[in-house]
Amino acid sequence: MIPPFNRTPQSENDILLCSVCAQLDFYRILLYSIHELESIPLGPLSSILEKSYQCSFCRLISLYVRRTRILESFPHIDLSEIECGVYAMNCGALRRGPYPPLRYYASKFGRPVDLHGRMMKNTVDIGLVKKWIKLCQENHGDKCRNVWGVDRNLPAFVRVVDVVSMAVIPAPSGCRYVALSYVWGGNGGEYWTTQDNIAERSTPGGLNGANLPDTITDSISFVRQIGERYIWIDALCITQDDSQDKISQLHAMDLVYGLSYFTLIAAGGKTARDPLPGCRSQTRTPQIHIEVVQGLHLFVAPPRIVEALASSTWNTRCWTYQESALSCRRIYFTEQQVYFECRCQVFCEGIVAESKADSSTSFLRLPRGEYFPASTDSFQSYESAVKKYTRRNLTVESDIVDALTGVTNALVAAFGLGDPTKVFQYGMMLTELHRALLWQHDPQTPRTRRSLAEGSNSSWPSWAWATWRGAVIYMGRGVYRQTRVASYSSEAPVDETLIDAWYIVDRSGNIVQLDVRRVSRVYWIEEEQPPYSSPGGILDPTEVTRDIRRPLEPGTLIFRTTSNHFDIARRGGEENEESSPADYYGLFDILTTSSPPTWVGTVILPMDPAPPASIELIVLSRCDGVDGVYDQKSLKHYHGCLLHVMAVSKNEGLMERVGLGVIHIVAWVASTPEEKVVFLR
Repeated sequence: MIPPFNRTPQSENDILLCSVCAQLDFYRILLYSIHELESIPLGPLSSILEKSYQCSFCRLISLYVRRTRILESFPHIDLSEIECGVYAMNCGALRRGPYPPLRYYASKFGRPVDLHGRMMKNTVDIGLVKKWIKLCQENHGDKCRNVWGVDRNLPAFVRVVDVVSMAVIPAPSGCRYVALSYVWGGNGGEYWTTQDNIAERSTPGGLNGANLPDTITDSISFVRQIGERYIWIDALCITQDDSQDKISQLHAMDLVYGLSYFTLIAAGGKTARDPLPGCRSQTRTPQIHIEVVQGLHLFVAPPRIVEALASSTWNTRCWTYQESALSCRRIYFTEQQVYFECRCQVFCEGIVAESKADSSTSFLRLPRGEYFPASTDSFQSYESAVKKYTRRNLTVESDIVDALTGVTNALVAAFGLGDPTKVFQYGMMLTELHRALLWQHDPQTPRTRRSLAEGSNSSWPSWAWATWRGAVIYMGRGVYRQTRVASYSSEAPVDETLIDAWYIVDRSGNIVQLDVRRVSRVYWIEEEQPPYSSPGGILDPTEVTRDIRRPLEPGTLIFRTTSNHFDIARRGGEENEESSPADYYGLFDILTTSSPPTWVGTVILPMDPAPPASIELIVLSRCDGVDGVYDQKSLKHYHGCLLHVMAVSKNEGLMERVGLGVIHIVAWVASTPEEKVVFLR
C-alpha cells in the first residue's frame, strides 16, 4: 500500500514553505510517483508567483515559468484561471520506474546518482564529453554510423584543418574529423581562405590563429583537448573567392557532415566572433538555483535541447539545418550548457543521465525531428525537410537551393534515386513531381519572389517553392475544409497520376523528358458517368512549341492535361470572422458558371492582389475524397472523387502558378474541359 502524499507540517524545514506546499510529502512523491491525472492541486499560478518570495517550492516553479517565457508569449491570459498541480513522472520515481528522481542529493535514497543534478563548472568537463562520445561509439553500432548505413568516403578535393600543424590540408584518406556548424554573422573576408592565402595556409604553421574569430579558435582548441586532429570549417576549408571550388565543396556537404566523427555546433553566439560558452574560462557563468525543501535539495532542471536552441540565432539559419540533420553525433555549445545528442541518446552537463542503452526514455530525450532521413519513404523525408528548412532565414536569398543541396544529395544516395542533378531542380523532387507540386505557402507569408543573384539571366519558375520567400507547407486535403488557411502540415496524397509525360526546359535551353514515378491507376468507374479520361500519349515538344513566340526559359514545365474556367467566391464571405489581418492567403469556393451556381471544390489563393471573379484551373492528379470541400447534396462522395488542380494565370501563352485546390471529378467532367498542352513557367 502506498502511503498518502499529504502530511502535517512538522519540521523547521516547513517554515520556508507556504501553507499549501508544507502539506506535501516530497519524499513520498519522489519515492512512488504520482500520475499526471492524479496530480495534487497547488492552486492558481497567480498565487504561486505571489508566494515565490517566501516559499522555496513556489520559487522553483516561478523560476521555471519565467525561464520558459510563457508569460511573455501570452500576456493577456488571466493567471488566476490557470490551475497548477504537482506530479512525478515514472522516470522520477524510485519504486515505479527504472530511474531515481531528479534531485541534487541521491544519497538520501541510498541509490546511484543516475538522472540526478550535476554541478557545472565555468568550463566544460572534457573527460565527460569524451565519455559521451565513447558511450555512443561503443554501444550504438550502425544506428549512429552515418545517414546512409554504408561506408562512404570524402572526395579528394575536401580539405580539413590540421589542429596540430595548424595548416589547411587535403583530408587524409579515411581520416577521422570533426565538422563545425556555426553562424557567420556577416562578412569574414579578413579570416577566410582565399586564392591569395591558400598556398601559405597549406604549409605547417601557415594558419595564423591570431587572425581567426573566437568561435573558430575555440573550436580548434576544443578539438585539440578532445584528442582529435582534424576539423572541417567552411570559412577555412573552402576557397571563398573561387566559384568552382565553392560549387564542388557545396555539393559535398552531405558527405562532410554525414561522415564526421561528430559535429560541433556553436549555438551560443550570434556571430563567428562570439566564444564557445564554457570552452575556456570567463565565457559562461552557470546558473543553477537550488532550494532546500523538507531536507531535499531541489532545483529547476536545465532546459532540454529544444528549449535551449529555441532562442538561438543558429537555429534560425537555413545553412545550419542540413549541418545538423546530416550529423549522426552533435555536441552543442549553448548559453546554458553543453549537450551531446546522437540518434539514440541525449546527455548534458547538468543532469547525470549517461547510459549504455541504445535508446533513451529519459525526459531529456525530446527529439527535434531533424534526423535524416525522417521516413522510409523518400518523398516524406523530402517533405519534412522542406517544411523545417523553409522556416529558417538566409542572408543571401539566392542560396535557398544550395543550402539544401546536402540534404537532397543525401536523399538521392540513401534511396538510390540516381543522378542528383536530374532528381532535384530548383529544390523540387522531380521524380515525385506529382506530389512535389502540391506545396502551399504558409498563410502568414506574403507571396513575394526571392531576389536572385546578380547576373542571373532568368527568373526561377513559379511552380517551385524555392522561387518564393517564406515558409512552405505540404498540406492534406483537410486544409480545404476550414474557413481560413491553417499552417499545420500533413501528407498531401496522390492516388493516381493523370499526366503521362512531363518535360522541362533545361539550363541549356533543351527540352528533356523527366523521369517521374507514376502511381498505379485505380478505377472508380461505377460512380463516374462518364469517367475522367486524362489526355495520353507522348508529346513532341518541338512541334507544340511553335505557337510560343519567344524562347522558353529554363525551368519551364511542358505537359498535356485538361483545363477550364470556374467562378470563385471567398469562403465565409468577404467579412470572414475567422480570418486574420496577417493571413495572406484565403480559401475560395470553386463554383460552376451555371445559374444558380453549384459549389464543386475549394482552392487556396493569395489575397493580394485580390483574385478575379473567375480563374483557370488545370488538372494535376487524383486523390481520395473528403467531406466539406464541395456541395455534398449535389455531388456524391466516393473513394477517389477529387482532382488536385492548380490555379494559373496566363501571359503570352505561358502559365504561372497562382494557387492550389481540389475539385469534384464529376463536376470537372461535366464542365467539358479542354485538352491543352501547358507551358508552366
